[in-house]
Amino acid sequence: MKLFAGIDGGQSSTIALVADERRRVLGRGISGACDYIGQSADSVRFARALESAVAAALRAADLPADSEFAAVVAGISGYEGKIVGVEPHLKSSRVHYLHDAKIAHAACFGDGPGIIVIAGTGSVALGRNERGEEATVGGWGFLFGDEGSAFATARAALAHAMQAQDAGLDTTLARRATQFFERPDLRTIAHDFYVNRIERSKVASFATVVFELSDGGDEAATGIVRDAARSLADLAATCAQRLQLTGAGTAVSLAGGTFASESFLGLVSSNIRERMPRAKVAKAADEPVTGALLLAYKEAAE
Repeated sequence: MKLFAGIDGGQSSTIALVADERRRVLGRGISGACDYIGQSADSVRFARALESAVAAALRAADLPADSEFAAVVAGISGYEGKIVGVEPHLKSSRVHYLHDAKIAHAACFGDGPGIIVIAGTGSVALGRNERGEEATVGGWGFLFGDEGSAFATARAALAHAMQAQDAGLDTTLARRATQFFERPDLRTIAHDFYVNRIERSKVASFATVVFELSDGGDEAATGIVRDAARSLADLAATCAQRLQLTGAGTAVSLAGGTFASESFLGLVSSNIRERMPRAKVAKAADEPVTGALLLAYKEAAE
């Protein structure tokens, strides 16, 4: 039996699927974040995340831990052609790494045209037109970009609360933040983030609280969520302009953890339709890791 593996390596978690030559998924595994932002040349964070996710998938499939794969494709958040740290030991002669937007696009469109907008811990859009030309918009990371992402949404909410505190105002955002991060005050939250006692993934997860407050009518949270939705619509529209995807029926798929919020999904969708009136906007039907698996089959066939 030939085995194949697809991996989705994100800033909050890493997911692996193991399947056979008949394209039956045999096992699924999950491990921690695999991004290597701030990691040293000898870091094992990336390697451990991928190896652990694949090992968990093999266990779920009741397959030997030393099973070999015909091909492995891993989509990695922010990947630009170079791994920082120790390379994972994955038992295959065909291991291919690529940007995670590419596996998300493959999951939705295969080799066809369309735009994928991803908003998880970070954000990015990737489009492909009928001529096979591609454009990536956003994906500049938490310091320079990631507009509309969970991290950016949480960062904006925390910044608003901190500025309000400077003005002597008490806010619901501030109270919820200290509860969520289990810290006595906002300054401790800021300090603990800067010294890595609070990870970026934890900050990003505060976005769920911001969405909740927005749904409940909190004015500050609502403004922040609306800004995030506009930012993601901008990614899609810019991608479409670059690729001249302005015709009727341009497909735009939305993927990532922020779209677990139905209200945010609807808000982003309506913003995209305002910018691209003839677009067909929908939540991605398949998760990105399935795109990695599809590309693993393609890798083995080449």
